[in-house]
Amino acid sequence: MEFIVTAEDAGQRLDVYIVSQFPDLSRSRIKSLMDDGRVEVDGLARKASHHVEPGEVVSVEIPDRAPPGVEPEPIPLEILYEDKDIAVVNKPAGMIVHPGAGVASGTLVAALLHRFGAAGLSSVGGPLRPGIVHRLDKETSGAIVIARNDAAHRKLVDAFRDRQVEKTYVALLHGNLKGEAGRIELPVARDLRRRSRMTARRREGREARTDWRARLRLPGYALIEADLHTGRTHQIRVHFSALGSPVVGDTLYGAPRQERVDGQLLPPLDRNFLHALRLAFTHPRTGKRIEVRAPLPPELAKYLRFLGLALKVDPAPIDAALRKFL
Repeated sequence: MEFIVTAEDAGQRLDVYIVSQFPDLSRSRIKSLMDDGRVEVDGLARKASHHVEPGEVVSVEIPDRAPPGVEPEPIPLEILYEDKDIAVVNKPAGMIVHPGAGVASGTLVAALLHRFGAAGLSSVGGPLRPGIVHRLDKETSGAIVIARNDAAHRKLVDAFRDRQVEKTYVALLHGNLKGEAGRIELPVARDLRRRSRMTARRREGREARTDWRARLRLPGYALIEADLHTGRTHQIRVHFSALGSPVVGDTLYGAPRQERVDGQLLPPLDRNFLHALRLAFTHPRTGKRIEVRAPLPPELAKYLRFLGLALKVDPAPIDAALRKFL
């Protein structure tokens, strides 16, 4: 269940706010939910002492019974960076970060437990989310940072909250964006009609900012880089959909399942053309700057070249643009 904090409720401790939303639950039950990482604010675990702010989205997961811990699974992982405090993983598209919504296996958490063991991951997020500081959507690939101990986890959460983590994505968009660069500052809120979606049409949404730069123009498409200055759910997808330029493959926000060029259907991409290209942040222990890049997945490079062939454009600019991301 999700709740949007109103102005009247602002300033309350998080645990007090949850009690007010679930009067039938005991305080010990609520504490247990928080300890298990089942209470999040804007997608991040918070302490009970966190004071809620207007527009924050508080999500609460209440299982019928306590689920078993996540079972480790021998799923291959591409490790981009690793030390005793953190790791950065190149998550493939199609993988869910942690169990939930009926998904119990094949998650990034299961792969992390096999790779590092429970003792090698932070416990702040609870038994279902060991090591998980932030998330990527299922059909988004790319760099995601993992906390390997609780001290690193808490510092990383603070860094994300204080917008000290640089996040760069690459996306292929529909339409013809005006200009070669721009800034989108539209609030992001839950879509009240379709709960699986977010929207930029509600004034009470959380403020969100996306800066973008065009890297390649094709007839009816644009390959862009985007920097997230906030970390709202589905932010890039919502922002560009609001401009009439949804991410290719993103059927939830208006893109077709298959592209059509000159009346001919192209093979489906079967994912979103959205990739977390780069993370840069301060190391939680050493204080040194860490910058990690995740190369563009081969299926996205192949799809862009195939699209260019269907559009009958010169392949040289496509190859030149791709070299920046591979």
